Amino acid sequence: MTVHFVGAGPGAADLITLRAASLLGAADVVLYPGTYLDAEMLSHCRADARKVDTQDLDLDRITAAMVEAHAAGRDVVRLTSGDPSLYSALHEQTRRLDAAGVPWDVTPGVPAYAAAAAIVGRELTVPLVAQSVVLTRTRARSTAMPERESLTAYAATGATLVLHLAITRSRALMAELVPHYGDTCPVVVVSRATQPEERVLRGTVGTIADLVEDAGLRQAAVILVGPALASSSAAESYLYSTERVARKERLR
Repeated sequence: MTVHFVGAGPGAADLITLRAASLLGAADVVLYPGTYLDAEMLSHCRADARKVDTQDLDLDRITAAMVEAHAAGRDVVRLTSGDPSLYSALHEQTRRLDAAGVPWDVTPGVPAYAAAAAIVGRELTVPLVAQSVVLTRTRARSTAMPERESLTAYAATGATLVLHLAITRSRALMAELVPHYGDTCPVVVVSRATQPEERVLRGTVGTIADLVEDAGLRQAAVILVGPALASSSAAESYLYSTERVARKERLR
């Protein structure tokens, strides 16, 4: 049998892939991060499937549950919030499974930042405004960040920033961003995107910390920062421009 790492997306039960729904429906054992998912997500599972909430388990206990299920001939789904390629501990878990000789595969999911951008109806890459997106986090009660990956270094590029696992440090982080983006640069915070408890805060680098603290947000939130979030630029992508089409016609 195989352990399937499945991206559960931002949490809404209807915002997962067809493959993810199929794997959940076939699984004998499902491990899921209860902190981040809408409970309705588990409606995709069989009624007789064993469901394990991993929010209070360490990696060794999580892996042990997957290895034991595999040894018993059971098919396992390990749900991760968002997409498994970002902050999911995929590396640590698969390393342990490899050591135990347990096969595994990965099914992608909708990243939380993409859901947040969709909710506010914004493209993160606007022509001549921002063409890069930085996905990062900050250190609080978590693994140390590599020294070369400082927030100020990324901010110096002027790219659209997506801050994960950072909501409790919003005030300190905005203070770091002011020299690069200014007080009036737009900021959007989306908490529990696509879930019934969804909360959206719109502000600026200078005001968002007050809004976050007033709302009492402590987890399951993504912060988007950058001029693209409020741009009214009339610039257009060259890929779809009349200039490109005309040039293409001339070259025929």
